[in-house]
Amino acid sequence: MDEPRAPYDPMPHGPAEVGVGPWEGPWPTGPQYDAALLAEGDRRNVVDRYRYWSMEAIVADLDTRRHDFHVAIENWQHDFNIGTVVRSANAFLAREVHIVGNRRWNRRGAMVTDRYQHVRHHPTPEDLAAYLHSLDEPVRLLGIDNLPGSEHLETMELPRRVCFLFGQEGPGLSAQARAACDGTFSIAQFGSTRSINASAAAAIAMHTWVRRYADLAGDAAWRG
Repeated sequence: MDEPRAPYDPMPHGPAEVGVGPWEGPWPTGPQYDAALLAEGDRRNVVDRYRYWSMEAIVADLDTRRHDFHVAIENWQHDFNIGTVVRSANAFLAREVHIVGNRRWNRRGAMVTDRYQHVRHHPTPEDLAAYLHSLDEPVRLLGIDNLPGSEHLETMELPRRVCFLFGQEGPGLSAQARAACDGTFSIAQFGSTRSINASAAAAIAMHTWVRRYADLAGDAAWRG
């Protein structure tokens, strides 16, 4: 009979617990280490390089190498997809995540990865655009929507400093968001449905940026 899965482990197969137990032998030294994790074990869903590190130390290290793209999500319906977009933003190391609309959002899909991201709130799409354009190095705001005139993500010249804005599942970008964007793009589809899941679209856009600009040399990218 299979052992029950740990409640914090989203994987259906493999060891019954994720992570590592208490540190064996003399403790390592350094400000990045968390004494409680060293003593009790580290069962978090983090890559091996961050085992036993405090959350603050992990965030500080991520801040030294974040990518130049941002991700923004409209939040009018407490959409579950928001959390999964945040989780992908953490995986691809977005510079910032922006929540537009309601301040409270559904965090379930984030699987606590929002703790490692800088998440900003903006009441309206205009506020988001104003913030991005006011940065020392301005960031272009590009929305994803299947609109006439939208560029193809597959062939467009993707800016290095960009913020991808995604709408709610179903209605897509609001009219207010479309007006605030510097441009829109669409993802090529070949089946019978009109659109794809918002979190899937976000992952595709982020990975497109990674393929174009990310440094894949050495051990900078975690490959499992």
